[in-house]
Amino acid sequence: MKRSYFAAPYLLWMSLFILVPLGIIVYYAMTAVSPDGSFVFTLENLVKAFDPLYMGILGRSVYLALIATILCLLIGYPVALILTSKNFKKGSLIVILFVLPMWMNFLLRTYALINILDSGGVMHQFLGLFGIENPKLLYNSFAIILGLVYNYLPFMILPIHSAMSKIDGGLIEAAEDLGANSWNVFRRVRFPLSLPGVISGITMVFMPAVTTFAVSRLLGGSNFMMYGDVIENQFFFMRDWHFGATLSLVMMILMLASSFLFRKYQGDDDGGVLW
Repeated sequence: MKRSYFAAPYLLWMSLFILVPLGIIVYYAMTAVSPDGSFVFTLENLVKAFDPLYMGILGRSVYLALIATILCLLIGYPVALILTSKNFKKGSLIVILFVLPMWMNFLLRTYALINILDSGGVMHQFLGLFGIENPKLLYNSFAIILGLVYNYLPFMILPIHSAMSKIDGGLIEAAEDLGANSWNVFRRVRFPLSLPGVISGITMVFMPAVTTFAVSRLLGGSNFMMYGDVIENQFFFMRDWHFGATLSLVMMILMLASSFLFRKYQGDDDGGVLW
């Protein structure tokens, strides 16, 4: 039996649940409903998608996602570095503690964060000890960024930790034997070898962050909508599937471009895989 036969179920799955839905999105994006109820080809939705209003929301989404990704990297890289340190004996246990929240639905985690940031919550009480009265912690860009970091930080730590765990300790010992100090060991050995994990973590945080809708709606309110919120509104509230599909197509193109860019810098090293 040819090996290609074993790929048939995979190809069938890809066709039914990836290619066909993508084709439907493209079809809806390029059509509109005529007065007689039939679908007609049009580029009106595509032109509307590039209206400054929607481009501004897309730009805001990319901006907030970039900030959240950078914060996750600034927090996650040192954490992964500490967890893989030979002097840290309980790294595996701490990694499990980072994985545990991922088993909980992200909506539950977001609602928990709302209770912390809401008026009368733990954060308000804590800031009140320092004389900061009634700080506005919800329904702004700060709350959205905090929610994104809170939900996606494990997706930054785990691939970096995985990449660092695969670094041959002999390379570090060789660098130290040749007189390299801690900074040079990090700069010339640890960081270059952990870079695939960094790129993988950036990809795994940025892509869901820029497309999120529930987190931004719950923490940011109606005044801080992100692109995912607009797409959700078009499908479920406005019932304009054609324009919603067009916005989804724009987002998909952005995601494909981002994925291509990240993979270009990641290279062929398998050190950045999550597991």
